[in-house]
Amino acid sequence: MPSWLIILLVGVVLVILGVATEIGKFLIWIGVVVLIVSLVLSLVGRGRKV
Repeated sequence: MPSWLIILLVGVVLVILGVATEIGKFLIWIGVVVLIVSLVLSLVGRGRKV
């Protein structure tokens, strides 16, 4: 599983359980940022290969 997905899932679970809600929200944002960065890097990598 990709690292961004694991971070996102942990954040969502923490928010749903209500345990450390701020930490859960923080993990969700980290997961989203990592996802966006990985998507941008993959698109840039494909652009260079072509």
